[in-house]
Amino acid sequence: MGIINKLDRKTILISLIWLFHISAIIGISLGYQDWFAQKTWLNLIILNLSLFLIFPIYQPKNALAYMSIAALGFLVELLGVNYGWFFGDYQYGDNLGLKIAGTPLLIGLNWAMLVLVTGQIARSFLPKKWMQVSFASGLMLLLDMLMEKVAPVFDFWAFESENVPLSNFIAWFVFALIFQLIVHALNSKGNIRVSYHIYIVQFLFFSYFYGFYL
Repeated sequence: MGIINKLDRKTILISLIWLFHISAIIGISLGYQDWFAQKTWLNLIILNLSLFLIFPIYQPKNALAYMSIAALGFLVELLGVNYGWFFGDYQYGDNLGLKIAGTPLLIGLNWAMLVLVTGQIARSFLPKKWMQVSFASGLMLLLDMLMEKVAPVFDFWAFESENVPLSNFIAWFVFALIFQLIVHALNSKGNIRVSYHIYIVQFLFFSYFYGFYL
């Protein structure tokens, strides 16, 4: 009675995830792009909070997978931004929060979140490991292809050339595969319901603005 039970926490957090994204879609569409884009760091924190509370990250295998991928994801992005490795020549904007050496701290957490979520989705209906790893990596690549169109507009990141290089998409898929293999090696598993909600809401958000700015 006064204490929110586990089921209620799931419902509340999933509702918050949808509320933030739908509010952003409406607000940006009405002309308040800068205000909502500047709150992206807060949205990423809420998404990761959802993982901690209802995926849940605090289980040992999930925690190890999350921390490993977050650290590796941040390192990969740091090398990419500062040396042009892997993805091409690009720089991060100001709307993803605090940066170290030009790389947002939250970007590593975003890698970890997407890897765990897509990995769980793939596991929910595919029988073979190679199918799960490949499909989950494909889901991540699909989301990146949508994000690349929107990222410069929202001051997330931008490439020096007008067109996103093919190397970016190849590198995204390769690193997604590597990180998915880490998830499988650690046998990391989480809540399927929150996984679907996190992926679908982001897919719909970036799909909408991909078309909006096309």
